[in-house]
Amino acid sequence: MSDTVSYLTQSAAPVDRPCETIDARELPPPQPLKNTLEQLTDIGDSVILVQLNDRRPQHLYPKLEDRGYQHETLEDGDTVVTIIWQG
Repeated sequence: MSDTVSYLTQSAAPVDRPCETIDARELPPPQPLKNTLEQLTDIGDSVILVQLNDRRPQHLYPKLEDRGYQHETLEDGDTVVTIIWQG
């Protein structure tokens, strides 16, 4: 599974919004966290962000919740996909 739409349809995220993807699989900590939060600031509330990572972003979850984002994480082989959106 490599199609962003297929990830969205497996989650509770709205599928009718624009979507952007950030690939954090090759980045060392804390870059995935930092880059994801920066990207969320830049894209606006109506866009869904899909983060590709090699592990669950445990430190990201509380920061998302503090900022009012909803999120869901799926696993696809070696890739962990976290879908982030405003409710």
